[in-house]
Amino acid sequence: MPVVVVESPAKAKTINKYLGPDFTVLASYGHVRDLPPKDGSVDPEAGFAMSWEVAADSKKHVRAIAEALKTDDMLILATDPDREGEAISWHLQEALAPSLKKGKKVARVTFNAITKDAVTRAMQEPREIDTPLVEAYLARRALDYLVGFTLSPVLWRKLPGAKSAGRVQSVCLRLIVEREMEIEAFRAREFWTVGATFKTPRGQEFDARLTTLGGKKLDKFDMPTATSAEMAVQAVTSRTFAVQSVEAKPATRNPYAPFMTSTLQQEASRKFGFGAKATMNAAQRLYEAGLITYMRTDGIDMAPEAVAAARAEIGKRFGAAYVPEIPRIYKNKAKNAQEAHECIRPTDMAADPDSLRLADADQRKLYDLIWKRTLASQMAAARLERTTVDILSPDGQVGFRATGQVVQFDGFLAIYDEGRDDEDEDEGRLPQLANGEALDKRRVTPDQHFTQPPPRYTEATLVKRMEELGIGRPSTYASVLTTIVDREYVKKDKNRLIPEDKGRLVTAFLANFFHKYVEYDFTADLETELDDVSAGTRDYKDVLARFWRDFSAAVAETADLRIGEVLEKIDDFLAPHLYPLRADGSDPRSCPTCGTGRLHLKTARSGGAFIGCGNYPECRYTRPISTGEEQQAVDGRILGQDAAGNEISLRAGRYGPYVQRGEASEANPKPDRASLPKGWAADTLTLERALDLLGLPRLLGPHPDDGAQIEAAIGRFGPYVKHGSTYANLPDVEEVFTIGMNRAVEVLAQKRARGPGRGAAAEPLRSLGDHPDGGAVVVMPGKFGPYVKWEKVNATLPKDIAPEAVTLDEALALIAEKAGKAGGKKKAAAKKPAAKKAAPKAAAKGKSAAKKPAARKSAAKV
Repeated sequence: MPVVVVESPAKAKTINKYLGPDFTVLASYGHVRDLPPKDGSVDPEAGFAMSWEVAADSKKHVRAIAEALKTDDMLILATDPDREGEAISWHLQEALAPSLKKGKKVARVTFNAITKDAVTRAMQEPREIDTPLVEAYLARRALDYLVGFTLSPVLWRKLPGAKSAGRVQSVCLRLIVEREMEIEAFRAREFWTVGATFKTPRGQEFDARLTTLGGKKLDKFDMPTATSAEMAVQAVTSRTFAVQSVEAKPATRNPYAPFMTSTLQQEASRKFGFGAKATMNAAQRLYEAGLITYMRTDGIDMAPEAVAAARAEIGKRFGAAYVPEIPRIYKNKAKNAQEAHECIRPTDMAADPDSLRLADADQRKLYDLIWKRTLASQMAAARLERTTVDILSPDGQVGFRATGQVVQFDGFLAIYDEGRDDEDEDEGRLPQLANGEALDKRRVTPDQHFTQPPPRYTEATLVKRMEELGIGRPSTYASVLTTIVDREYVKKDKNRLIPEDKGRLVTAFLANFFHKYVEYDFTADLETELDDVSAGTRDYKDVLARFWRDFSAAVAETADLRIGEVLEKIDDFLAPHLYPLRADGSDPRSCPTCGTGRLHLKTARSGGAFIGCGNYPECRYTRPISTGEEQQAVDGRILGQDAAGNEISLRAGRYGPYVQRGEASEANPKPDRASLPKGWAADTLTLERALDLLGLPRLLGPHPDDGAQIEAAIGRFGPYVKHGSTYANLPDVEEVFTIGMNRAVEVLAQKRARGPGRGAAAEPLRSLGDHPDGGAVVVMPGKFGPYVKWEKVNATLPKDIAPEAVTLDEALALIAEKAGKAGGKKKAAAKKPAAKKAAPKAAAKGKSAAKKPAARKSAAKV
């Protein structure tokens, strides 16, 4: 009975249903081997030898497959049909090598959809593992490891607070940071337009925009002020108008190509607000259930039988008019060759979303999108009529234009229309008009506009931009975006990607000291070389050798860099962001406190960076590096006074905004301060809320059990209530200011019932008495059940002894047994001082010098 291995249990279940009892189908649960996260896993000096190890979680899965192979002679590797799938199959073959001796056969099969027909056909067409595809994987994995494990330590040493750098993630981060810098450097420009509403002799109204003034065609900025717009309005109101020309042109709109990975992620983001990771998770479930084809692909062509099925379904649902005369063929423009090549489509064109009744909402939405896009891609074009009407005054000095559009045949629009990143106003239908027809002016309105900065990236537009630049591949988009958010380099706000200060610092560092490796062209060219490896036209070790030669040299050049030099470079690079222009025109780098010092980028002992005055320690002014106009407006704002007449002010500190009562003085060197909790906006903070913060901790009253005070406050880990040494977290900051005694007692009781946690010591369940050697013997609650404790010896209670019934004698026996088992360890530990005493003797014999290197080596290993 052949053993078939796939990645996931869901996929195994579906395939097992198709293959029947003659096959054993097992899951590997993804990759079974990886490079250990330590130095030396890739050795450039040994021809880029790679040391792999089976992950701890994967050992049991490998053992299960090896066990099945004891009675079966055939291993069929049926992992996904892309580079990652090929790599998993290769890893499985390598990890199972001891079980594949004595004539056992290995075959590789691939299928683009998990349907009975596709799976059974694949079983009849086995092949060997694709070596170029595996080598492309090895090259990518080695590059990612070498960049990560070589560049990240440089970041840690030279840029406190930075977490990591990556071959693709750093370039992706640069895109986001540079877009934000464009937005900050943008200066809005004012311009005006004039619109008018006209009425036909038949009483129909329509809108038009001013396009000609003074006999000349208007450009965008020809009316820069309200005065120029008002003069245009006067010119319009003093004239009559008639239709000069009516031009109607037929137009067609062709359907969009079916989905590939990037376009699916973009459209799911536009229509549903899905992130790339959420989209791929839902698509993975649909694929494993056999409902769609493989979802990591750069291909947009469709199998001939799928095209025929789509055309048949279109004719059945919409009629023959919606089926084009010949099938639509889409050409793939993507450069890479290592991904699966068919588009993402339903496996059954007749299976509409309603008939499937999918329980998961995300899967249901995504399947509906894929099904509609696939059918639409094979439907007839939409036929439109676009009408342009020019309106002119008798003297030819003032003219308007109106445009309209009419859908004469909806075609593919009957089922699907693509979302847009920037919505335009839809053009409506115009009334019937004739040349020379006089028109009546109803309203003339000037409108003020300002040019807009480039929009921040969403996940959809960022993936689109990465694809245009040739950065990343279908299998990497989601993971790259997830990484830069998890590293806190980027935050998501209303689906827009905004760089954090940490992300700006990393980008500035890499742009100054590793510029070549965050260049878009360099990254895209390297991707192309890796594509050549997958096609078998380039040796992967040559690619690695060329990259490592230059990269290792660039890393070596940073060895002598001082943190001060790094900060100076980054300070200059980020100056427009760190020191924005002030409204009064003063030097943006002058210290607002002392007036004589200049502001500089500095590092904190705890990691991270902030802006501080150069006159430190005489001047202790600091603020976070994310300033901008709003932060400047925050710093020093007076909110009001408390009951005692002390001023309550809002300040900008090193770790963010905070409120302060009064000013520091000799009598009161440390005035009351309280940081704003996460989620509180500094620009909307009121005096009442500031006083609430400064009044923490809030005393709720004595606990009914022991009379000790219960208090509510906000700590390092968020809002909490406290009683004695017990801390219980609260779900919402607001509850700190509203929680009552009953609720607080309930929360504390629930925390005690869950057992000890951070900051809370476990209380004994019972005290049994004293040990013969001294010290109390107690019964304690434990994560894995109750136990008896004496000094440092813990002995678990057997299941047949209840903690309420255990006696001192039983506890002493359990403790003695546990201490006896640990005796060997204690004796070994006791011998350690003797080893230390032997050192002088060795020195006396002149052997210590010879032994020192060995001692260092063993310490390094430990």
